[in-house]
Amino acid sequence: MPQVAFPKLLSSQIAFDIARMIMDGFDKHYRLFRASSQTAKRDFESGDWKAAQNAARERIGYYDKRVKECVQSLEDEYDEDDLTDEVWREVKLHYMGLLIDHLQPELAETFYNTVCTKMLHRNYFHNDFIFVRPAVSTEYIENKETPPTYRVYYPATDGLHYTLKRIVTNFQLKANFSDLDRDIGFVAERLTAIFGDDKIEPNHQIQVLANLFFRNKGAYIVGKGINGNKEYPFVVPILHNRKAELVLDTVLFDNIQITVLFSFTRAYFMVDMLVPSAYVQFIRSILPKKPRSEIYTILGLQKHGKNLFYRDFLHHLKYSSDRIEAAPGIRGLVMLVFALPSFPYVFKLIKDSFPPPKETTKALIKEKYQLVKNHDRVGRMADTLEYSDVAFPRARFSDELLAEIKQFAPSILEEDDDEIIIKHLYIERRMVPLNIFLTEAEKRGDDAAIEHGIAEYGNAIKELVAANIFPGDMLYKNFGVTRHSRVVFYDYDEIEYISDCNFRVIPQPRNEEDEISAEPWYPIARNDVFPEQFGTFLLGNIKVRQYFMKHHADLLTADYWQTRKKRIMEGKVDDVFPYPQEVRFSHASTYPGHQAMAANAQKAAGTTND
Repeated sequence: MPQVAFPKLLSSQIAFDIARMIMDGFDKHYRLFRASSQTAKRDFESGDWKAAQNAARERIGYYDKRVKECVQSLEDEYDEDDLTDEVWREVKLHYMGLLIDHLQPELAETFYNTVCTKMLHRNYFHNDFIFVRPAVSTEYIENKETPPTYRVYYPATDGLHYTLKRIVTNFQLKANFSDLDRDIGFVAERLTAIFGDDKIEPNHQIQVLANLFFRNKGAYIVGKGINGNKEYPFVVPILHNRKAELVLDTVLFDNIQITVLFSFTRAYFMVDMLVPSAYVQFIRSILPKKPRSEIYTILGLQKHGKNLFYRDFLHHLKYSSDRIEAAPGIRGLVMLVFALPSFPYVFKLIKDSFPPPKETTKALIKEKYQLVKNHDRVGRMADTLEYSDVAFPRARFSDELLAEIKQFAPSILEEDDDEIIIKHLYIERRMVPLNIFLTEAEKRGDDAAIEHGIAEYGNAIKELVAANIFPGDMLYKNFGVTRHSRVVFYDYDEIEYISDCNFRVIPQPRNEEDEISAEPWYPIARNDVFPEQFGTFLLGNIKVRQYFMKHHADLLTADYWQTRKKRIMEGKVDDVFPYPQEVRFSHASTYPGHQAMAANAQKAAGTTND
């Protein structure tokens, strides 16, 4: 293995100044990131949901803005001839010195990498100029001055009800609770069911992350109970009721429900984190199979999540041998999709041109994907990772797939010795296309699976509507089924805002000639939508039609869509719950399946699966 050539003496003032400028750029970014997360608490307390949505959307763009500022400053300050290879080697070493005692070193490394790769050619991406591997550990980096990441409570000493009330009041929310003692009683009842008849061990305690997790109209308490060698994760959502009073809405302790709460299909949380790696470590303790890359991403640190994901992908390539192949499903008109069977993600390339009836452009498609990135995905749209200049081993591509890329997307393909370079792609979590899911269920004679798939499909559309999203192309092939059997939308090239669409009833024919006309005799504008036509291309299968009409017949009426649009135009923000309605305290203090879920939590304690 070649040795890195370190300079004998760090003597370049230019190198130190550049390192300092990049670190200052990162510190500014994270200062603004935290400030935005802190405003989420005030927006929640006041119930200003529009402000909360705008803040979450704007925060996504902070990183790129700070990178652009930093690169511009470096380019203005230094001539290209001054930035020699030797200088860049020293820059990295000086930067490593600045990382000592830093509380976000892993994020600062990623920021450094982004700035460097903006200024250097792709050939430098894997050498000693950037952080291919972490240079500083994030283990135990908290110090005496940093506030604790989580608080510890001892219910065996203080009593469960008093402990739970302290947990809630310690967050010092500046809004009144409807009846906190009542809600604490509900939480205590369910936590008691989880702990069951376990003997209280000397280490019995409750650990709770010190800051709330904010998203949409909810705030979430994240913690875990510990008793002996068992751990019991839990999440308590706090919401506003119709009187603008706070309520504890439920307590989630089912592992699948907590996993879905932290899903890749949802908007990023707003959390004030001085030491983000400590928050990630805590969440990993309750969801041990969730990759660190996904946890960083769901916390709003998506650029570092991308960095970790790519490291995981390179590691997977090293320790696998299967070949990259076209992903299963119906070929799309806009995207080429391929996958590595052993890797749970798909790679999506935009084609160079699109046959009729598609009327779009590459730039417009990228805008649609960015819209989804910035929007509230309400658990029904897959998050995407966007990459440029990704290198794949040539030997892992089949000749057929490579020929297909050369035919449909030659402009984004480069062949470099033993590598294939894709200049631009999206990466998404792999799911089973809904059309394939339904076909396989029919072959098995599994009517329950068909009904579930169709019910979930309609639920997905309705929750997208609540978020002001019209999918555009509603064919089943554009939706996928996750490993938790949720239906998620993942094809964004025809997506539109509900508020931009005009939902119409098909006019009655004026005469017999209109009635038998092969083409519409009435004028149709670009964003006109006729819901009664959906059944033509969605409900050809008898069983599918039966279950669709049972659960979602209203989707075929213009009135449904017009009513939802009216609410959106009035500025109303609907509730979309990231957990089942039946577990909410407002439905009952106990509910069907309560004992079964408690038993599952007991079984999973100590061996939590994600």
